[in-house]
Amino acid sequence: MSTLSESVIDLQAEPELAVYDISHVNEETSNHECQIQTMKHTIEHILEKEKTAAGIICQLRIRHVSQASKLPLTKDVVGVVVTLGSVKDENLSRLLSEYLGSETMLGVVCKTFEGIKALEKYDKEGMIDKNFGLHGLGPSIGRLLEGRFLAISLENLRAYPGGFLAGDPQKRLDFPKPRLPDGKCPPGFLGFAVNMIDLDDDHLSCLTVNGHGLRETLFYNLFSYSQVYRSRAEMELAMPCISDGAISLDGGMIKTNGLFYLGARKDDILRFPTSFGKPTRPKEIHETREKMKVLQWKKERLAEDILREKALLKKAKDAFHAKRKDYEKFLNDARQYILKVLPN
Repeated sequence: MSTLSESVIDLQAEPELAVYDISHVNEETSNHECQIQTMKHTIEHILEKEKTAAGIICQLRIRHVSQASKLPLTKDVVGVVVTLGSVKDENLSRLLSEYLGSETMLGVVCKTFEGIKALEKYDKEGMIDKNFGLHGLGPSIGRLLEGRFLAISLENLRAYPGGFLAGDPQKRLDFPKPRLPDGKCPPGFLGFAVNMIDLDDDHLSCLTVNGHGLRETLFYNLFSYSQVYRSRAEMELAMPCISDGAISLDGGMIKTNGLFYLGARKDDILRFPTSFGKPTRPKEIHETREKMKVLQWKKERLAEDILREKALLKKAKDAFHAKRKDYEKFLNDARQYILKVLPN
């Protein structure tokens, strides 16, 4: 444990990392302020959904920060789906958000199934306990939770089994490009939806006990191999190689084979914030920060393992002492019996 802590400190002290942080602070601040504005708009849109789990989570984290930090039920919550990624293009953001739908965009994402169970509890008859979880928390901050809501456990999602694009700091998934029957890539193909979501560094890795990030877990399960095309006409021509849905920049949408979404698009929908040309860090800086994160993740896992082993050791010791006590009682009872039955 101490070795891991020292390694993290050594990496934090590397001069290249400090120089980079200082020299890029103005550049990143400008872009960061623009992104904050779009995120603020997104959160305001969530807060308008007054009787939703997402609205309760967002209000708690923004307006009741001190209370949120002390609540066990929010410690495992990563966030609301719509706040966990951003998209460079506003039109594409609208399309990807519409593709997922408002219920999914308002989904509450937790790291573990224990986090899911903390959100809602049931009585002996299987009815929701209104005094527990989000149902009990809502009224304390002036909100009531009504209806169903989507909750997602990262540890229970099947992670993408393949690798990442080589040298990509955003860890985009290395999908094979679609191919028409003649072996050519379809014209107008722009990429896969899952790779068009930009993630914060904190969400790229080490969010689950297996070290996975949001792209290969959450967004892979939401988008799968959904494709993005330049136009509806090109998307339709590519239908032979579309298996998990597709969208086009002019509004075309295929959910799965045979399911087409028609009609006019809605402008006022809950959508991913727009990202603003976040500067690419030098490879060395990115690798150093990733090493720091992995080491910190290993340290946390090791601490959990130590606690688990201590609990098992205590359980074994308690069992041993109980067995020894039973054995000593047996010996004492046997001795008393022998004294009774044997002649003096």
